[in-house]
Amino acid sequence: MRHDVGSIIRPDPLAFFLTWTTYGSWLPGDARGWVAKRGVQHTANPRLARAMQRLMGSPRVSLDACQRLIVEQAVHEHCRFRGWTMHAVACRTTHVHAVVSAAQRSPEAVLRSLKARCSRQLSDRLAAQGPWWTMGGSTRRVYDTRSLENVVVYVCECQDKDRGDGW
Repeated sequence: MRHDVGSIIRPDPLAFFLTWTTYGSWLPGDARGWVAKRGVQHTANPRLARAMQRLMGSPRVSLDACQRLIVEQAVHEHCRFRGWTMHAVACRTTHVHAVVSAAQRSPEAVLRSLKARCSRQLSDRLAAQGPWWTMGGSTRRVYDTRSLENVVVYVCECQDKDRGDGW
């Protein structure tokens, strides 16, 4: 592998901290701010948010307790099937967090695979169609054990304490 002078050589990540949102729950222009492709962050834009709301082809998705359980089971099953290590998963009403180790895979590929499996399970078990998730998601790489411990604790214990709104 060739590296440019001055570049930092990092080891492979220990895990990925993945987050994805339910369809319509966090639109471009949202009052909380939003992230565009390639991680570009934007501030609130009410006009854009209203336009995006009008463009939605299906109703906003908010997952109930049964649906959240299906999602968490799907993540567990898919990680087991793929031979990935699932460190933590928490499905909320409007988003999912998963911490997964998957050697030789990109975080984007793992995210796509998990979202697809969760969609299939929700659609099959509930006989429901339509989009479940927004496009993309957050794919953070975790490089050390302390960071891994921190994200696992966050996913399992700290979400409600962080902002008070479940996000």
